[in-house]
Amino acid sequence: MKIHIGYELVYDCPQPTPMILTLNVHYTRVSDMITPDHMIADPPVPMTAYRDSFGNWCSRIVAPRGLVRLSADALVNDTGQPDAVVPQARQSAVQDLPDETLMFLLGSRYCETDRLSETAWQLFGNSPAGWARVQAICDYVHRHIRFGYEHSRSTKTAYEVFQEGTGVCRDYAHLAITFCRCMNIPARYCTGYLGDIGMPPPYGPMDFAGWFEAYLDGHWYTFDARNNVPRIGRVLIARGRDAADVAISNTFGPNTLVSFKVRTDEVIEQGVS
Repeated sequence: MKIHIGYELVYDCPQPTPMILTLNVHYTRVSDMITPDHMIADPPVPMTAYRDSFGNWCSRIVAPRGLVRLSADALVNDTGQPDAVVPQARQSAVQDLPDETLMFLLGSRYCETDRLSETAWQLFGNSPAGWARVQAICDYVHRHIRFGYEHSRSTKTAYEVFQEGTGVCRDYAHLAITFCRCMNIPARYCTGYLGDIGMPPPYGPMDFAGWFEAYLDGHWYTFDARNNVPRIGRVLIARGRDAADVAISNTFGPNTLVSFKVRTDEVIEQGVS
């Protein structure tokens, strides 16, 4: 299948403002790109790019005074298959984990393992290790949190999500990641495009999505505590320890996000049912 993806962000800056933007599709999906997701700035500004320490593609600009519109429009191939489900995937002992996974066992900005470790062991200590334990965590988080954009705030941590029981997709991911790490399962945060392909209406407003990956049996597997069902058409943008590592924009000066639009739609080709 083909998926049409893109975004339009409009910022209002009272002065020239440096920005770091993490909006390009992840390098692991480059071979799937039919048309590239080049960022276009209006008015045009010089743009440079670099790979961060997690391998994410980041762009640097200095936004001019006034309004600046950042947009991209791309087409990507996708298998059309839902997220993999591998119930037999085993949990590795900490001493057997690869070095590169260990950072995803530790606490981070939004994932306070120290504050939730005792709770995690009380809730999940008797669950079967491996895939079943991660799924038990997702089931609990899915039930525990009441979704609502009105509950979103940029400073909300996993501990606060646990206490308040409300949040958006990033909050579901942060709490599930924290519980996984407390149970000695490496877990990392993911952000990207996720449309409503294969889901019944009604459909909510489109946004970038947050989910996570857990390391089991030598592989990273996708889990989504917000939706808690295998989904079709995820297009990864970035991975990190938590949302602080994959923010769509880091701005270094006063600014207002005037407009925010995201699209991700299945392309229905003529003559194909």
